[in-house]
Amino acid sequence: MRTTEYEKHDGLALAKLLHAGEISPVELMDCAISLAEDRGQAANALCNQDYDLGRRLAAEAELKGTFGAMPFLLKDSGLASTQLASDVGSRLFAGLKAKVDSTLNTRFVADGFLSFARTTVPEFCMAPTTEAVQNGGPTLNPWDRTRSPGGSSGGAAAAVALGIVPVAHGSDGGGSIRIPASCCGVFGLKPSRGLVPHGPARGEGWGGLAVDGVLSRTVRDTAAALDGIAGMELGQPYAAPTRPDSYLEYIDGEFDRPLRVAKWTQAWNDIDIAPECLDAVAAAERHLAALGHEVIEAPLPQLKYDAFVDAIIDVMAASVAMTVNGYVRLVGPKDLPTLLEPAILDAYRLGEEMHAETYALAINRFHSIARLMETYLADYDVILTPTLTQPPVKLGEISMNDDFRSFRKKAGRYTTFLAVINASGQPAASVPLHWTEGNLPIGIQLVGRFGTEATLLRLSAQLESIAPWRDRRPMPAVASPHRN
Repeated sequence: MRTTEYEKHDGLALAKLLHAGEISPVELMDCAISLAEDRGQAANALCNQDYDLGRRLAAEAELKGTFGAMPFLLKDSGLASTQLASDVGSRLFAGLKAKVDSTLNTRFVADGFLSFARTTVPEFCMAPTTEAVQNGGPTLNPWDRTRSPGGSSGGAAAAVALGIVPVAHGSDGGGSIRIPASCCGVFGLKPSRGLVPHGPARGEGWGGLAVDGVLSRTVRDTAAALDGIAGMELGQPYAAPTRPDSYLEYIDGEFDRPLRVAKWTQAWNDIDIAPECLDAVAAAERHLAALGHEVIEAPLPQLKYDAFVDAIIDVMAASVAMTVNGYVRLVGPKDLPTLLEPAILDAYRLGEEMHAETYALAINRFHSIARLMETYLADYDVILTPTLTQPPVKLGEISMNDDFRSFRKKAGRYTTFLAVINASGQPAASVPLHWTEGNLPIGIQLVGRFGTEATLLRLSAQLESIAPWRDRRPMPAVASPHRN
């Protein structure tokens, strides 16, 4: 199989060819590695590559699960894998390899995914851009190499947009699947809290904000992947919501009535929303109306946005202090000022000095937002928002060279509609429905009630059917010509 043919197919189409014996796992892995060496390197989207491992896994593969033996990329988020090291974008953790596989990684393997590299992230996954010093600088947006692909799953979204793999692992603690999905023109779903496991080494991330999932070029690939990874594990702190027997089968059905969709076109604190992002919402409204759904201009739920951003800062800072101190206790003293980027070093100091009451109050604020948002959605089925308040930012615009509070407040003005949904624990998807006149992708966000991933996936699939984006690919600005 040539790479030009490989990248035309989504994951399920490739899996069908695998199961029919028309292609081999080795052929697929060779295509993925060829594109990784070419486009992935040019975009600085991958790290901790082990191509020999990938080729060995493919050569030894027996087809399993939905995806058979599909080339795959794990985010450099620290998701435990005994085969691939994870730096979490930090010089402090360079080359760290787990001794036990995470439950999620085990589920990826069981569903037929073969991981051969990690995808780049900002340090500790704490930025809406991907520019880690540990990875040699910024990851480039495939549509415009002067801009960021988003973060923290920036490398994952870039890799999917560039055709290296059809599906890649991502995680989302404040928008980190949806931000890069919007910036790179791919589909990204943040699942409900508790649906996808964190264990066995931990039960939650960032006070319950963080969840894992995937990014993909097609809605059906995400639905199929979620079928393989969703479900509780023993002892997890949050109950998983109920789900259909198969998300993949569910998306092909029809709703029994038109959906009521609340449209947001203003932001808290009168934060500016770029015209391009409002254009994306307007396009989504037209498509939803054409599908027969009712779109209603709706007021924002009343929350104190500045206080919410402060709560995120507090929880993130506490997480940095816990993570760094735990590692130092394990391996011995480290010269932190030379190993941590300025914003993360400042977060560590904030976390070290934090009162327990401050952390507890932050968690209580998250819980209050969950009650607020579920009450709000009693009147609607779905919320429609811009994914981001601005088009993909220029490289260096949101920098880790700032102090942590200033850095995160700037991020909060860019990702205004996202972290609120991490606090609420509800599912949300970024759908690539719009491109600017300058050919930059602009996503829209769909938010559902807790546990309604199936609704969001079916609605996203309907939008994909009338406004398909699958074949819309970036020009090879960060890639050499196709290899065979």
